[in-house]
Amino acid sequence: MDKARIKKQVERFRKGFPWMTIVDPATPGKGICVLDEKMQEEALTYAKEHISDVKGACKFVPASGAASRMFKDIFAGMAALEEGTAIADDSALARLTDHIGEFAFYDPAVFPADKEDKQARRLEVARKMLTADGLNYGSCPKGVIRFHRYPDGECRTAFAEHLVEGQAYMRNADGSVNLTVTISPEHRPLFEAALQEVKDAYEKRYGVNYNVRFTYQDPQTDTVAVDSRNKPILKEDGTPLMRPAGHGALIFNLNDVQEELVSIKNIDNVASERLLPDTARWKTILIGRALMLRERIFGYLEELDMLDPLPSSIIYPRVPAHSPLINDDPYATDEAQLLCNEIEEFLRSELCVEIPLQHDCRGRVEALREKLNRPIRVCGMVRNQGESGGGPFIIKAKDGSTSLQILEGVQIDKSNPASADALSRSTHFNPVDIVCCIRDYKGEKFNLPDFVDEEAGFISSKSYKGRELKALELPGLWNGSMSDWNTAFVEVPLDTFNPVKTVLDLLRPAHR
Repeated sequence: MDKARIKKQVERFRKGFPWMTIVDPATPGKGICVLDEKMQEEALTYAKEHISDVKGACKFVPASGAASRMFKDIFAGMAALEEGTAIADDSALARLTDHIGEFAFYDPAVFPADKEDKQARRLEVARKMLTADGLNYGSCPKGVIRFHRYPDGECRTAFAEHLVEGQAYMRNADGSVNLTVTISPEHRPLFEAALQEVKDAYEKRYGVNYNVRFTYQDPQTDTVAVDSRNKPILKEDGTPLMRPAGHGALIFNLNDVQEELVSIKNIDNVASERLLPDTARWKTILIGRALMLRERIFGYLEELDMLDPLPSSIIYPRVPAHSPLINDDPYATDEAQLLCNEIEEFLRSELCVEIPLQHDCRGRVEALREKLNRPIRVCGMVRNQGESGGGPFIIKAKDGSTSLQILEGVQIDKSNPASADALSRSTHFNPVDIVCCIRDYKGEKFNLPDFVDEEAGFISSKSYKGRELKALELPGLWNGSMSDWNTAFVEVPLDTFNPVKTVLDLLRPAHR
């Protein structure tokens, strides 16, 4: 990495990131749409009738990380036992051992038979699961871990469940199911083996053809790690320690997707196939809502073009929001201003977007065109049951405009009374259940990095070989990386959100 980029990143550590200015939490009736039965059916019908209008559909699955955090408590228990310290009967490793036969990855040929010494039994179970002496799950990506066992004996990985999900709601007209899966290069053989294990059988069973693209996070997006004094940490060879910059770096991977309609869902958020009908139904509802929003926005942009007296070749996709006062204003007509009124009301009521007052009619039209001509996303939101993570808010930007955003806790100034109050009134949680439309109204692909808010990154605390460090994370994929998108939030049922954050989550009903 060049010195100039490191210098710029170090300066960012020193400067920090600005807090988000929160207007309100997004709640039902104010930023989050709660669909009644009629609205649900309308979205389902619209999706089925209009999905063929888009230039291809793709499922985008972030799956780069190893499963080390999934087994954090098991590693801790193993370390304690190896040091001669007994672990409690209610500890994660003890519970894992007591229920080991209930997990899909259980194999009696791998795991030891019961031992009289329960502490020795627990240690052996941990070693067989985490190390190369057994399954080696401690070094595997979460996507290739066997999550679910079925009555016919089939055991599915998380990745396999995404293949099954994909055919249920992201099937193209030609019978293809496209997946883009972000992985680490060292894990590619494991994912390819997991794909080959099921691909032929699933294509025959579901009548589809899978096109799976594995993609890597670009090392050029890595960021430098610093110590408490904001000095770059050096490795043994004297070079700066660089770290992956979080899921925000995946905006470049998403930008490489050529399909127009993209569904985003994390690798660990899958459930047993018995819950698939409800999952697929609500995903299709989100698709329908996204296509309905796309149709309305495209219609407004086309109407604005019809007002424009200039040739269409001179209409730029992104125009500055303010325009100098022009005496001979071609937009100073009743027709133009009535359309602007309608668009402003749509932005305000549907997307919680307010734009600053313009000083002339031309500036008003150009500001609205700039707001409309952006990538589109519809994000499912679940009722907050105490989960940690991001949530939906209405925020105000520097230019005075408002918009819907997904914020992480580290982006909220909890010492600010107004922000703390907004956080306390928040009702929903971001499960990362997103449908995107990434082409403009003329059919051209958006360049997604153009819509990133570079001021929306954050600094986190990590460690390296026992040494504390500060890490710089790029604006998150569904946070600042999509800051300048047109965003709508829709409430989805809690049973569509079934993440596996720890191995013991696999004992929950959705995974049985």
